[in-house]
Amino acid sequence: MFKKILVANRGEIALRIIRTCKEMGIKTVAVYSTADKESLHVRFADEAVCIGPPSSTLSYLNIPSIISAAEITNADAIHPGYGFLSENAEFSRICQENGIKFIGATPEMIHAMGDKSSAKSTMKKAGVPTIPGSEGLLKSVEEGIKLAHKIKYPVIIKATAGGGGRGMRIINSDEEFEKAWNSARTEAKAAFGDDGMYLEKFVEEPRHIEIQLVGDQYGKVCHLSERDCSIQRRHQKLIEETPSPFINEDLRDAMGKAAIAGASAIRYEGVGTIEFLVDKHKNFYFMEMNTRIQVEHPITEEVINFDLIKEQIKVAAGVPITGKNYYPQMHAIECRINAEDPMNGFRPAPGKITTLHIPGGHGVRVDTHVYAGYTIPPNYDSMIAKLITTAQTREEAIVKMKRALSEFVVEGVKTTIPFHLAMMDDENFKSGNFTTKYLDTYDFTKIAE
Repeated sequence: MFKKILVANRGEIALRIIRTCKEMGIKTVAVYSTADKESLHVRFADEAVCIGPPSSTLSYLNIPSIISAAEITNADAIHPGYGFLSENAEFSRICQENGIKFIGATPEMIHAMGDKSSAKSTMKKAGVPTIPGSEGLLKSVEEGIKLAHKIKYPVIIKATAGGGGRGMRIINSDEEFEKAWNSARTEAKAAFGDDGMYLEKFVEEPRHIEIQLVGDQYGKVCHLSERDCSIQRRHQKLIEETPSPFINEDLRDAMGKAAIAGASAIRYEGVGTIEFLVDKHKNFYFMEMNTRIQVEHPITEEVINFDLIKEQIKVAAGVPITGKNYYPQMHAIECRINAEDPMNGFRPAPGKITTLHIPGGHGVRVDTHVYAGYTIPPNYDSMIAKLITTAQTREEAIVKMKRALSEFVVEGVKTTIPFHLAMMDDENFKSGNFTTKYLDTYDFTKIAE
């Protein structure tokens, strides 16, 4: 087992990893930017190294600085968390070259799944259902229109190097195609340095369902069931739950088998997810693979009593998995508490937290790195906490979430707590009647200040 792990991240996920390492008897090293000097992950790690100024490019994305921090502290492994360098094949490779274990996917696995076009091809060969569309990158508008006629409008064009909704356009007719093509390519080039585009059939009334996977170094893969991530705004998840209110036992089994087949095709090592779009007829299609731990991993942990970070570390150390698939025994919901103003387009609201009261009680979990007096920097993601409730039924989990949200006090900055409270009273949410597009037409005046 590893003696010392450097956590190449910040915020709640860095603290989450440090906690599990402590329980496993593993020493930890925190890295931090000057903006995060007072963050809890710095305080609770065994050692801490400043790696640069507030800019992510000069700190949490600065590979030479992170490798240097690992070397001077004699860390034998690096845990990247999520975001930042967690799916960076070059970082994984450099860790290998420096004799440091990257707790995550190998460079080859990240390459295979990082490019959406090649990932789709890999999944198709493995027998995983994929959305009808281009076999590779589109060469021209004319080629795209011809394919759209074949698979029928509406279609969607996507940047092959994309993410977070950038470089994507829904197209309903030939007349819309060229304008959408040009704007998507321009956006993709600016955001990712790559304007390669591919085309797919647009899935109507979609649900976003992901399957949690664990794979070891010996070719064995198992799944830990699904999470429903359909409540999202601008392709950013806001509420996740497991099990999905939309999925039945047969569909869960089929999606789990497909996910295992896809991960096995690349001999996947580590914790990851295969994400699917599921249409209103319960047809499911491969969307992407995330070769890292997910923000929403705690809800899976709660319903199957399983520490995913611990498993991730054990797999990286060469410990084999049992190969057993896991299914939810309870129901869990996660609300992402962001320092954002939901009444103003979810605009980020950094600043100083003057008062903080964190809810508790049976079946309530809060993963956070903030405290009263903490200043939320404007340089990073605006998520400040994850509130998770777990109960015997979905209805009980919703009631518990409403109670916990009403106890969650954050003063000094705007947060998404009022939005989540409104959602817990929303009849469509309570009945499970929603898709990934639900918030596009949601009446935000329902939210109480």
